Amino acid sequence: MVDVLSSRILIRPTDPEASRTFYRDALGLSVFREFGTGPERGTVFFLGGGFLELSGRAERAPDPHAARLWLQVPDAEVAHRDLAARGVTILRAPEREPWGLIEMWIADPDGLKICVVEVPADHPMRHRP
Repeated sequence: MVDVLSSRILIRPTDPEASRTFYRDALGLSVFREFGTGPERGTVFFLGGGFLELSGRAERAPDPHAARLWLQVPDAEVAHRDLAARGVTILRAPEREPWGLIEMWIADPDGLKICVVEVPADHPMRHRP
């Protein structure tokens, strides 16, 4: 077995400054570290139990179906109000899914889809059988 100590998701945005502003200011993620200088510098954000790294620059936006982020929040309705007020693109308002999670979908500046999810207190994910 591999002893994984940490993990991160790496995104190569088409506009690093727009993406940095989105993840830092619109989503409110805290910066873990930055490296390099100027507008092309890399930025690593805390992402719950992992990290999200923005570094480099892509020639074109990634396929919006190639990857998705899943961000758990304590209250999806509060997150919806906060994100909408910050001008975040809301793809779908929070809804309770048939599997019991409350999910909202947003997009980053390159169209990367992000699921903002609330795990209700009565959901099986909160309890071990």
